[in-house]
Amino acid sequence: MPAEKSGAAKPIRVALLGCGTVGTEVVRLLTDQAGELTQRIGAPVELAGIAVRRLNKERDVPKELLTTDAAGLVTSDDVDVVVEVIGGIEPTRTWLLDALRSGKSVVTANKALLAEHAADLFEAADASGADLYFEAAVAGAIPLLRPLRESLAGDRITRVMGIVNGTTNFILSAMDATGAGYGETLEEASRLGYAEADPTADVDGFDAASKAAILASLAFHTRVTAADVHREGIAQVSAADIAAAKGLGRTVKLLAICERVVSDGTESVAVRVHPAMIPRSHPLASVNGAFNAVFVEADAAGEMMFYGRGAGGAPTASAVLGDLVAVARNKVVSGRGPRESAYAALPVQPMGNTPTRYHISLDVADKPGVLSQVAAVFAEHDVSIAAVRQEGRTEDASLVIVTHAASDAALRSTVDKIGGLPVVREVVSVMRVEGAE
Repeated sequence: MPAEKSGAAKPIRVALLGCGTVGTEVVRLLTDQAGELTQRIGAPVELAGIAVRRLNKERDVPKELLTTDAAGLVTSDDVDVVVEVIGGIEPTRTWLLDALRSGKSVVTANKALLAEHAADLFEAADASGADLYFEAAVAGAIPLLRPLRESLAGDRITRVMGIVNGTTNFILSAMDATGAGYGETLEEASRLGYAEADPTADVDGFDAASKAAILASLAFHTRVTAADVHREGIAQVSAADIAAAKGLGRTVKLLAICERVVSDGTESVAVRVHPAMIPRSHPLASVNGAFNAVFVEADAAGEMMFYGRGAGGAPTASAVLGDLVAVARNKVVSGRGPRESAYAALPVQPMGNTPTRYHISLDVADKPGVLSQVAAVFAEHDVSIAAVRQEGRTEDASLVIVTHAASDAALRSTVDKIGGLPVVREVVSVMRVEGAE
């Protein structure tokens, strides 16, 4: 008789790597919900050990479980599942590869590691028959990766667009609400705890780019790494940009955009992270503060949006525990979760070939013929103008142009040439535009 039906199921032994904010919450949930987890899984879950960098740091966890020997813990015969919330690339990559190669399933929240080395981890998991789960790596508590990986496995996803970084969304939402500039809003975000002491990974788009690589890999059955993602941050977004967006009935968000692109009958994948103006009628426009949301478009399912808290100890731990329940159930019934799906192997489209739209603000001389000279440059680069607004002053004027879709390279070349026109005093700002009016 299978052990789970005999009432004497063998415990699932878990090694935890990392005991910071998320790790401490994982321990708390494992303790507080022990009875319910046993019922859901069919076997009790026990902590075999917790690997930390320093033993003398005060933590609200059983001290007898702490160890600095992560390498020994992940390969111990007494461990069934390794949960990793320590972050970083090395030595974390080595530890997880060792765990997978020894047949231990892995649950990780490490977006940077997955965005660079997912192929290595999946290959190790496949070789040993272990599971690799990573729901917490992209959007905290939001159930997102499993729907892409499992629920929509029978559909064809065409586009994934989302707000996947809470720090930048908090900053841009505050700028939109108050009219303040980027610098002062970043300071306020730091004071309130929404931005790290060094916010580079967030505000320069590195965090979102890692998540975009993971989303694109799952959505399009293609290996995509962080290096494949075009990345721009929000440091150059000004109060004037926010005001211009408002004037167009739009708001500015840092978006991770993953989409299928067909050119001359050849399909490829475009993956990018950058600020963009979106209509206030778009579902993502109302996502404010530190919340995350991802908008998915699929052939059969149509449009859907996943929304919730994308970071924080408890929300992230919730996603980790969900994965832990899944891999533990698989251990109990000798099953396996989904493996890597990279059969499509689509090429990644260079940003220059990716179709986008621009909002361009120019400071121009206030005299006849300016618009015709500017429009001639657009025509020369085969870029169509969707809307134009001109406001005159005593000696100069502002000219705002919104384009139709064109290759990003053509749009960039257009802007560069316009900047050299004698009638253009300054290219004040350039921002991409997403979403139908």
